Amino acid sequence: MDSDLKLRRPAWARRLKRGLLAENLALTLCAAALIGALGALATMVFRELLGWMQLLVGGGEVPHGMVSLARGLDPWQRFLMPAAGGAIAGLILQAATRWLPRRGAADYMEAISIGRGVIGFRQTVARSLSSIFSIGSGASIGREGPMVQLAAMCASLTGRYLVLPPRHLRLLVACGATAGITAAYNAPIAGAVFISEIVYGVISTATLVPLAVASVVANIVTRQVLHYDAVFQMPHFEFVSGWEVINYLGLGLIAGLAAPQFLRFLDLSRAAFRRLPFPIWARMAAGGLVVGALSVIDPAVWGNGYSVVNSMLHTDWAWQAVAALLLLKTLATAASVGSGALGGVFTPTLFVGAALGALYGTALQGLFPTGSLSAVSSYAVVGMGALLAATTHAPLMSILMIFEMTLSYEVMLPLMLACMTGYVIAQRIRPESVYAKSLAKNRIAAHLMARKGRPINYE
Repeated sequence: MDSDLKLRRPAWARRLKRGLLAENLALTLCAAALIGALGALATMVFRELLGWMQLLVGGGEVPHGMVSLARGLDPWQRFLMPAAGGAIAGLILQAATRWLPRRGAADYMEAISIGRGVIGFRQTVARSLSSIFSIGSGASIGREGPMVQLAAMCASLTGRYLVLPPRHLRLLVACGATAGITAAYNAPIAGAVFISEIVYGVISTATLVPLAVASVVANIVTRQVLHYDAVFQMPHFEFVSGWEVINYLGLGLIAGLAAPQFLRFLDLSRAAFRRLPFPIWARMAAGGLVVGALSVIDPAVWGNGYSVVNSMLHTDWAWQAVAALLLLKTLATAASVGSGALGGVFTPTLFVGAALGALYGTALQGLFPTGSLSAVSSYAVVGMGALLAATTHAPLMSILMIFEMTLSYEVMLPLMLACMTGYVIAQRIRPESVYAKSLAKNRIAAHLMARKGRPINYE
């Protein structure tokens, strides 16, 4: 008797499984669309839970971002809140490690690259809950990491319900991760290319087409159904003269030099916190204390930095203020990431890139006559893409993401030059990207298991 009939799965599930196994393109794209919608809804749940956490921290007042929330608190509250949230987040992780058995891959990259496509439900929920307490209490990390993981988990659960073999299950998980990235940044093309360029390591039609469908559906659900706005409100991009492209080449050079040092600083912070003879909850509380102390100086270090970047793109900042915030935000991000808080460094990287671009543009404005250069905000926009390309070693994804955010063809020439320059220089200085350790571990494991002649088993 067929296993599907034994478990009494509905007819549509049996037809969908048969179509996927038979490589039916139409049914494969339908499955990708379904996963795109589920992934977008999963990110919505995380957003709403994070919003409730912010309401709790703000005493019932609706905050306009983490920075606004931090400014509404007393200095002593700003100092202690990240530590309290970090301690609770650490206790959740500690309890999950002790009481919840691991089932499946630890993260979506592992599940896609070498795993069977299995992502554990309980572990993922526990890690997401930990992220909510960390991010909601002021940790300087992005929310895209847990959002993508939740979307990928929903895809994994769907594929396991259909009893798909590993190869097909991994593709569904990749579609879920794509949906999560698209829902986080409202960049559907970049979301599909991110998984292809970084996780798969190659862009092929067989994977890119279903990824693109999942990305488009996730974007429609996020923008048209759930009515979430883009996280960055990009200004009009100015490109005054073709000769100015040389200036953007210099910005790419700076990004290529800065990215390896930024990543090295994060590695040093992780190593320093690991040497502390404390349990994970105490280390995360210590990281929160560092963020809290920095927020007493400037509340803008709280959170992922969306509102600060938008302010930097639309208002004139004194270069001293940008430089000071860049230093404080880098320290806060290192403390959050190093202590073990679960989140993404994607968004903090965009923040650092915008600040570097703004400082570079301000310096050029002081050297050259007024009106001969683009606005400082234009350099900040390109700086975001250049540093992103230099840290991820994914220049195509970085170019497409900034282009989708600005919707300006004028940005393409300086953006392409800066991203490629930053990528080439950063790769020469530091061959490993921000995702290198995770991907290298996966590829080494896959190579060892292949030499032994047996598949990797995560169940």
